[in-house]
Amino acid sequence: MGLLMRVVVHAAHIQDRDGAPMVLALAERDKLTARLERIWADGGYAGKLVDWVQQQYGWCLDIVRRTDDEPGFELLPHRWMVERTFGWFGRYRRLSKDYEYYTGVSEAFIYAAMIHLLLRRLAPSV
Repeated sequence: MGLLMRVVVHAAHIQDRDGAPMVLALAERDKLTARLERIWADGGYAGKLVDWVQQQYGWCLDIVRRTDDEPGFELLPHRWMVERTFGWFGRYRRLSKDYEYYTGVSEAFIYAAMIHLLLRRLAPSV
């Protein structure tokens, strides 16, 4: 559904691939992710991380890759969920740009946006 359960915002000098273990450690401790078996990620997460996730947590990290055979736009499976979620953030002024100095504040605003989305789905007419 593209709803975030755990978020880690890190400094810009850390590659997403290197920051992935931080969010995966949170996911492991979370009782909501006890049934987690498969994670989809884009090509930026390929490499040693795939084997590390399997060894550390027993989860399958599938890399959704774009084929180089076709020029132009190609719709990748499962990738649209991530892009749609980022698009939702644009509706919230504080998340439309990176205004925050502290990463914890950015994480809090992302959680607030997700709570708002969930509440609107539970009671859409309010």
